[in-house]
Amino acid sequence: MKNSVEIYDTTLRDGTQGEGVSFSVADKLRVAEKLDAFGVHYVEGGWPGSNPKDIEFFKQAAKRNWRSTQIAAFGSTRRKNVAAKDDPQVKLLVDAKTPVVTIFGKTWLLHVKEVLRTTPRENLAMIGDTIRFLKRKGKKVIYDAEHALDGYRDDPEYAMATWLAAEEAGADFVVLCDTNGGALPSEVAAVTTAAREKLSCSVGIHTHNDIGLGVANALAAVEAGAQQVQGTVNGYGERTGNCNLTIAIPNLSIKMGRRTVPKASIGKLREMSRFVDEIANLVPDRRQPWVGGTAFAHKGGMHVNAVQKVAHSFEHASPGVVGNKRRILVSDLAGRSNIVMKAQEMGIRISNDTPQLKDILARVKEQEHLGYDYEGAEGSLALLIRKALGRVEPAFHLEAFHVSMRGDTVEHVCEATVKVRVGDKTAHTVADGDGPVNALDHALRNALREFYPALKKVKLTDYKVRILNGGSGTAAKTRVLIESTDGRERWYTVGVDENIIEASLQALLDSIEFRLLKK
Repeated sequence: MKNSVEIYDTTLRDGTQGEGVSFSVADKLRVAEKLDAFGVHYVEGGWPGSNPKDIEFFKQAAKRNWRSTQIAAFGSTRRKNVAAKDDPQVKLLVDAKTPVVTIFGKTWLLHVKEVLRTTPRENLAMIGDTIRFLKRKGKKVIYDAEHALDGYRDDPEYAMATWLAAEEAGADFVVLCDTNGGALPSEVAAVTTAAREKLSCSVGIHTHNDIGLGVANALAAVEAGAQQVQGTVNGYGERTGNCNLTIAIPNLSIKMGRRTVPKASIGKLREMSRFVDEIANLVPDRRQPWVGGTAFAHKGGMHVNAVQKVAHSFEHASPGVVGNKRRILVSDLAGRSNIVMKAQEMGIRISNDTPQLKDILARVKEQEHLGYDYEGAEGSLALLIRKALGRVEPAFHLEAFHVSMRGDTVEHVCEATVKVRVGDKTAHTVADGDGPVNALDHALRNALREFYPALKKVKLTDYKVRILNGGSGTAAKTRVLIESTDGRERWYTVGVDENIIEASLQALLDSIEFRLLKK
């Protein structure tokens, strides 16, 4: 269809060339299945000639039924002066038993002469021979024209000759690759237009993000007639990454009105993005457009006030269209609307007419001035608001605590003692820990579990410390952010003090109180 753009995912091959990205065979199969369910047209599984892992992936993939996607094996043209049928690497591409084979070949004379050390004529033969051989084997062949932009810039006539050689040999797609990632959208559009004018086969685009234009270049190519976009989930890839499909897909579908993946899949884009990050064991990029945690986050008071009245006044699209959600941040930049919308988001009944609203806002700004940060500590913020509204009674009172350390030069242990009161009863406990905060955490929960059994499931999962005024030496003010979980949900609390133990205790107390408040 004229208005359609095929999505070609290379997360499992090109994406794994990114630093810190690695998938097992099982991981690759899970990601491929997720992309298949999402509706991606092609999933490039790897290079069968490069490692045993990819060979095993293709064996497993051949046993599965793929609903939406076609699995592609990736490789290169035949070696110079070797027939395609006799090239072991080309044979492995056939043995992978994939319906699609993608091969790359040289466009840039620099690579032909200095890297391959062959003649321009032999390079054309390598391209044509390999594609004809694969077509005779019944494969759909996608030809990736490596360094297409650099090669065309250097010698347009020879670059075009390589693409025509691929087309004449039967390539289903000629894909223009900005392998070095240094082209500008205007150049990509011009080269794509030139290719479309000369070629009868379909044209695709494969971009890298070395100057931050990977997605922009892909969109420019589509506007110039490209019918396939290659990229990776979350932009994984060598150096600074590839065209990011989690950005390209919604831009193509929502902004440009092109048919890409099924419409219902667009609403699962954030879920798919987070799934692949999880499999790759990478922390999701909060600032990623469309799917990131801050993509639809509002902080400035005037902005939030406008969003409260008319959401699209400060949002280019509805967050839900990609499965994301709006977030209201509360800080010293907040206005009343920030407090109202954030409180409502947390399930607290409040409106612009709530009498305590002015005092809540003043309290937040005062606390932020002292060093508190409620953007990442919604548990503490919820307690602050509820206490100001008079809607929460303290579940317990900490009457005393003591922390000490004992040991020698080899081993040491921290000990915490706490005394808490619940109603007219008290509990006095002692606990050891790997450090003072760990010991306090154990002692507090041990003391309170008798009264609140739900705390047995609560544990501290992350602990971050930031020095707020480093020039003050050991008297510096410290901010502590704590992440806690009960196995189902996570919440975050904050404490600030010159004494790191006191700051940690504040965050710990808020964590426990917030959990009890939720119950």
